[in-house]
Amino acid sequence: MSGYSAFAEYYDVLQRDVPYGEIAERIAALGRQYSSENEVIVELGCGTGRLCRELVKLGYDVIGVDISAEMLDIAEQYSEEGEATYLLQDMTELDLWGAADIIVCVLDGMNHLKDEQAFCKAIERAAMFTCDGGLLIFDVNTEYKHRQILGDNAFVYDVEDEGLFCAWRNSCNEDGSVDIALDFFQNEGGIYHRSSEYFTEILISRRVIEDALEKSGFELVGVFDGLSEAEPCETTQRELYVCRRRPRRSMEQ
Repeated sequence: MSGYSAFAEYYDVLQRDVPYGEIAERIAALGRQYSSENEVIVELGCGTGRLCRELVKLGYDVIGVDISAEMLDIAEQYSEEGEATYLLQDMTELDLWGAADIIVCVLDGMNHLKDEQAFCKAIERAAMFTCDGGLLIFDVNTEYKHRQILGDNAFVYDVEDEGLFCAWRNSCNEDGSVDIALDFFQNEGGIYHRSSEYFTEILISRRVIEDALEKSGFELVGVFDGLSEAEPCETTQRELYVCRRRPRRSMEQ
């Protein structure tokens, strides 16, 4: 994964329309529905901590994990002292000091892993630190989104009130992964300063997902069309997976 050093500076500006409050409420509802434990939440790929802060508002003890020091620096700046704990870690090497009730990874964080093997490793590490009966909640981009929405397309974002112009270019590969190039142009006193970020979003098959969950001790209790309660369809862009940790004692028998 990239360090996302350039992206960190502009991430919140480009993501300001993301409904983090609604995402937090959906996670809380899923926790009440499927888990008996609802106190400690760990967010993998927490970025600048916006979802972490929304989860804190709902009364959770929150730990945010991200591979980008720059992202976490911003998360710390906007968090009150003691509000949330932030850890600089790769989710494939997750190492906590105790078990979480819920582990979440949303906004296609899993698609930013190196490959499907890394995804399986991330699931395995999450299983190590999810309490019995606790939940793993994550989403992944669908093949439809990668090939039909992202594809070989280009997008432009002109955020006038922030003096930011962003050019986003995609290249879709045969395996369904998408190479993404972001060029940022920041207006400072009439002079535009350019910075760039490059990364790849992998495509993760349903077979790989289900196999990884089964091997790691998770029971798949639901797959949804994004934040909705509907089942995925042909035009679903993100699938949301809700997985419950099987009791370790029963697995050993």
